[in-house]
Amino acid sequence: MAEYQQVEYRIGKDGKILETVINATGASCTDTTKGIEQALGEVSNQELLPEYYAEEENLTTSEDISLNQM
Repeated sequence: MAEYQQVEYRIGKDGKILETVINATGASCTDTTKGIEQALGEVSNQELLPEYYAEEENLTTSEDISLNQM
């Protein structure tokens, strides 16, 4: 696992959140974001980039998270 991981969130005008994890290896990216995803709502789409499957120290993933409106 990389020593430093960066998580970037972009919130669109439609309320969808794009989550990007940088400098993680394998499943560590999904482990890093698991808690915040549970707090935000259901993950509607997950796109794992090729780096996820490579045995490298750098990884980028993107996920769309929809907030449940009450």
